[in-house]
Amino acid sequence: MGAEPKFRRILLKVSGEALMGAQSYGIDVETVDRIAADVHDAVAGGTQVCMVIGGGNIFRGLSGAAKGIDRATADYMGMLATVMNALAMQAALERSGVPSRVQSAIPMSTVCEPYIRRRAIRHMEKGRAVIFAAGTGNPFFTTDTAAALRAAEMNCQAMFKGTQVDGVYSADPKKVPNAERFDSLSYHEVLARDLQVMDASAVSLSRENKIPIVVFSIHNRGALAAVLRGEGRSTIIEERS
Repeated sequence: MGAEPKFRRILLKVSGEALMGAQSYGIDVETVDRIAADVHDAVAGGTQVCMVIGGGNIFRGLSGAAKGIDRATADYMGMLATVMNALAMQAALERSGVPSRVQSAIPMSTVCEPYIRRRAIRHMEKGRAVIFAAGTGNPFFTTDTAAALRAAEMNCQAMFKGTQVDGVYSADPKKVPNAERFDSLSYHEVLARDLQVMDASAVSLSRENKIPIVVFSIHNRGALAAVLRGEGRSTIIEERS
């Protein structure tokens, strides 16, 4: 057996764009399978996992609103896109040997369960991964905020944000080669410096509920399990004394 996991229960937030792989749109099955394999490793290592996946690879509410669809309708369309991503992730998790359930904030009983907090917790206690779909079920809230909300409701010990890079930088390292990388930050520093990790309401909700945010690269196979063991590269955002 390896090292004990640092966190007993986590919420993993994955952007919809992360599921595209090298494509410019949609779902890349190979990429989804790789993320599912990481979740398998985390569950096998003793960590209970729930997930929130964005929908930007299929439809983004804000850009839809910019094209003339009213914002609330565009956001509902984006929520439905997250359900499609959640079902794709569920299929990949089952292929990798992780039993899973999708719970949607917008009831659609023919394809998944409705969101029921106590049932979701029970699923995780039984070793199942739970994927929360359709955001909070309300327009004008991002999936980042939904992730912070669900992490609090599930009594998660941390929220893991899988991104394109291995932590939080002072600027986009792909555009600014000498951008500073941080090993740790406080919630206040993230908000005051306007570091685009998550939207402000998600960071504030995490701070209020004392849930650390761990930012790591979702594109490096094995990174999730490594960070859970306290070995991988990541940035942790938490309250500082």
